[in-house]
Amino acid sequence: MSFDTRNGTRGAKQPSANLLLKLGNKLMMSRARKSNGTTAGMRLLVLTTIGKKSGEPRSTPLAWFPGDDDTWLIAASAAGGPKNPAWYYNLAANPDRVTIELGGETIPVVAEQLHGEERARAWAAIVESAANFGSYEEKTDREIPVIRLTRA
Repeated sequence: MSFDTRNGTRGAKQPSANLLLKLGNKLMMSRARKSNGTTAGMRLLVLTTIGKKSGEPRSTPLAWFPGDDDTWLIAASAAGGPKNPAWYYNLAANPDRVTIELGGETIPVVAEQLHGEERARAWAAIVESAANFGSYEEKTDREIPVIRLTRA
């Protein structure tokens, strides 16, 4: 399936790439790489994509949720912002050139955006597991993309 979610016209303030956010992301990535546990109550992984424009590897820490058949689900929520996060477009450009890191392991994966009923079931499971994600969708007029990561 395609990566086809357009940006919205309203939403929460987009997180900005300031020094504090960069330091926080480095700390979260370090924890995610070392542990299968949780940080701030969330399971974390490090998603590494290939930049759509730069062609360079780009890593970001993300909350993940268990999917069916040993897969991982991630949501391109951007905290309810009106725009999809940059990593979403990197996945769209290179869905088969992706790795995740967690618990000391680097795993090559293939990314697929979920649609329709499959997306609705996955989103309901995400919101049940992490209620704050439900508030993100209330803040924006875009449908928050749900991505399934499957071992390559």
